[in-house]
Amino acid sequence: MFIKKIKRLIYVKLARRLSKSNTGAPVPSIVSENTKLIGNILSDGIIHVDGAVDGDISCDELIIGIKGSVNGSITANNLQLYGVLKGKAMIDTLFVAKSAKLIGDAIHNTIAIEPGAYIDGRCMKQGDPIPAEAPKPDLMLVDKRSKNKSA
Repeated sequence: MFIKKIKRLIYVKLARRLSKSNTGAPVPSIVSENTKLIGNILSDGIIHVDGAVDGDISCDELIIGIKGSVNGSITANNLQLYGVLKGKAMIDTLFVAKSAKLIGDAIHNTIAIEPGAYIDGRCMKQGDPIPAEAPKPDLMLVDKRSKNKSA
């Protein structure tokens, strides 16, 4: 019990020191390992999930830990996935660790995937058309000259 308190205190102090703001860092919101949250989360800061979240999350940065899982849609600037995500993610920067499982689609600007990561879905760059929604060509050009030369 004493060691857990010390680890928590060190984590909070480290988070405040690494902050970019001069007023002191807000402490990340943490969904701990033995916690299940049902509902949506909206935050301007950092959220760290080591438990289970059944709902949508919108935040600046989301870290889904090795034992964490999210079942819902995610909107964030930065997503670091070490656990399980089942749902759609709209993010700017995506990191998928080798321990991660991404089941669903991810729309991103930049992506890094470690070898061994499990992905069942699509990873698409923002702005690219979804393959099923891509427009079909109106007309097709065919070069008949190559057929005439061989005959």
